[in-house]
Amino acid sequence: MSDESKAPQARIQAEFRNGSLTAVSVIVGFSLAFLSRWAGTPGRRHTADLFAVALIVTGSGLQIWALGAMLFISSMIVANYERAIRIFLVGLGLVAVGVAVALLGEITGLGQNILGG
Repeated sequence: MSDESKAPQARIQAEFRNGSLTAVSVIVGFSLAFLSRWAGTPGRRHTADLFAVALIVTGSGLQIWALGAMLFISSMIVANYERAIRIFLVGLGLVAVGVAVALLGEITGLGQNILGG
């Protein structure tokens, strides 16, 4: 083995990881709550809804995957932590685009009128 493989890997502080874990958990909860409310809304689904829900489900899945990755002790290693955060941010972006598509569907009249209650 070379000396490089024995070098300690850069680590993040536990407090920083715990704060990030809390923030990610809250945002995952909001994403799932939005999806749950939308799925429970009665009415006919439209094409715009399919695009939005596909983005939101995919984004929420990535957020959950990142949350799971951050629960492992190995997420204390900077490279693993940064990877989990990148996955989370991609998921967050997809959820945001999905919500924007849903809102545009509402505005243009192509959605299921979720905002009307």
